[in-house]
Amino acid sequence: MSEGAQSLAGAVDERLLEELPGLKLRYLTVERGSGRSNRGLKQRLRILSDRMAGQQAIAVRNQPIPWAYRVFFRHIGLDPDEQRTPVEQLVLERMLKGGFESRNLLDDALTIAIVESGVPVRALDADRVAGAPGIRPIGPGEGLEGRPGELPGGTLVIADEERPLGLLFGATAAGRGRSGRCCCRSASPASPTSRSRRRCGSSPTRSSPAEGPGSRAKGREVGL
Repeated sequence: MSEGAQSLAGAVDERLLEELPGLKLRYLTVERGSGRSNRGLKQRLRILSDRMAGQQAIAVRNQPIPWAYRVFFRHIGLDPDEQRTPVEQLVLERMLKGGFESRNLLDDALTIAIVESGVPVRALDADRVAGAPGIRPIGPGEGLEGRPGELPGGTLVIADEERPLGLLFGATAAGRGRSGRCCCRSASPASPTSRSRRRCGSSPTRSSPAEGPGSRAKGREVGL
């Protein structure tokens, strides 16, 4: 990746922006894939593990950005206590395993990015992404490659100009994962209106009040 590379804005369906103003997606193409993790990344994981112990780990969900994603999850039909936000899932795994485990170059970099920022980040195979990725509802008859059946109407997906690449939060379509060149993306939460909730690859949750101050759910534009 070149020094000072800038992330780009992905398109967001106009109907979604009316319902979820402030919803954004940023992406960046990296001219390499994964491989063995290096000593520097492993050291950063150890430092993060030390920082994210005990009370610090428990308090993650109450920090402004993770809290905003918990609010956003509920507004798109996900229960963050059942399907955890990416940063909470990583912190839970750290608590269960005693530290952030090193897996490979790419996964270690994603772990550090998510834990440091609180923002979900995903890597896709750039050579199999047609045009710029964006966020939209699933279309009639559409599904994810490698996953049987159609997705429920209104399910939010990351899609390129030809097909869905994965759920907004969740499964990735078969064959769209990482290889030689990676397209990394992050999605920032929105300020939901009072309109009906969207699905995001899961059944809608029961109606419940938003968690915490509404100001915490305001959208943030996040670079990678």
